Amino acid sequence: MTTLDRWAAAACAELGIAEARVDVRQILDLARVAAHQVERPAAPLTAYLLGLAVGTGLPADEVADRLTALAEGWPREPE
Repeated sequence: MTTLDRWAAAACAELGIAEARVDVRQILDLARVAAHQVERPAAPLTAYLLGLAVGTGLPADEVADRLTALAEGWPREPE
């Protein structure tokens, strides 16, 4: 078990969330795409928005797919 796994388990326990509801890989993949395609601060914001959307009852897979597509299509800033 990694430090991240232990952290996720502890955070879930603290918040009363079933660990089975948390797809760590999905969240990290989404954050990675947001950080690289939009900008670094978009990663935690996008993960938070995923959580808010799931909290309203939307399916996590659908929300992650939609946010990933949005980030992947985000226009790059001129350098």
